[in-house]
Amino acid sequence: MSRQDSATRVPIADPVLGSKERKRVCDVLDGGQIADGPEVRAFEREFAEACGTDHAVATANGTTALHVALHACGIGPGDTVVTTPFSFVATANAVRFCGADPAFADIDPATYNLDPESVRAVAEEVGGVDAVLPVHLYGLPAAMDELDDIADEHDAALVEDAAQAHGARYRDEPVGSLADAAAFSFYPTKNMTTGEGGIVLTDDETVARRGARFVNHGRNEDGTHAELGHNFRMTSVAGALGRAQLDRLDGFVRDRRENAARLTEALADSSMEAPVEPTGRTHAYHQYTVQCDDRVALATHLDDAGVETGVYYPSPIHELPAYDHVETNCPVAARAAREVLSLPVHPALTESQLQTVETALEKYEGQ
Repeated sequence: MSRQDSATRVPIADPVLGSKERKRVCDVLDGGQIADGPEVRAFEREFAEACGTDHAVATANGTTALHVALHACGIGPGDTVVTTPFSFVATANAVRFCGADPAFADIDPATYNLDPESVRAVAEEVGGVDAVLPVHLYGLPAAMDELDDIADEHDAALVEDAAQAHGARYRDEPVGSLADAAAFSFYPTKNMTTGEGGIVLTDDETVARRGARFVNHGRNEDGTHAELGHNFRMTSVAGALGRAQLDRLDGFVRDRRENAARLTEALADSSMEAPVEPTGRTHAYHQYTVQCDDRVALATHLDDAGVETGVYYPSPIHELPAYDHVETNCPVAARAAREVLSLPVHPALTESQLQTVETALEKYEGQ
């Protein structure tokens, strides 16, 4: 099949924005208060309620949310945070922005999330850690019970990187409510979007207060600037988008899961490794990621069929130039970086587009 033109291709991501989002944004523009304000406070309350937490602090993007969550949990210079090397670089960058050092543990080959036994080994090797930072990669919750036990053993903070996991659940509890703090991203390709934006969730009032100060130049509620802080505030335009998108999140996740089930069925006779969903974990399918021996051949075949794909992520973080100084051995993450490929699973897929992906997978000769 010859390569299709861009108008007929199946995109790897396609944000769903409609009349409700437009009305909310226009209301903010008409009201004139377009920076941080009541619309952001309302979004914080509604997102915290949806995830079952007491507090939320909205931020400018997902990276700032991670930075704020770690800082608010007391992570700073001289501290060590054990995390995954198989994530977007922002996960480790946020640790370094706090002045702390990332220590990388390997991943579970089936889930791509942190392997608790590797985390325990790394923590013992470095002589203890100050925080454990799991990523719910691709929308699948990490092994939070085991990771919580390890954090308790080391008197360390447990912080969720939930940037890809809006709507996911662990033992029927919402992701974002499982640790001392959690950070979400609302980048356009995520399960819901504010354009750019992020949010920190916590049940700890002290963590929430410190986070709220940090995003607003270290400013207290009385107007005094108690500490050094940043301008990490979310705008009211972003908050308005977020409120409209949050109303649709359950439907978005339902559609992603239904699309994922069809892709898994199309791979029933394939040697490719389809995503797994361990007992007690509800996958939100930010990405539908397969693993295969010849990723280039599969990606080329799908491209020729008009199906866009993505590689998340082509290199473990510790192999990036900015992390040349970090020595670690994570062979499972290294293999995943060579072999994973993500396929379209988003809720904007039409029936025709979904059938195109299914047919292309079934016809792949490398199966």
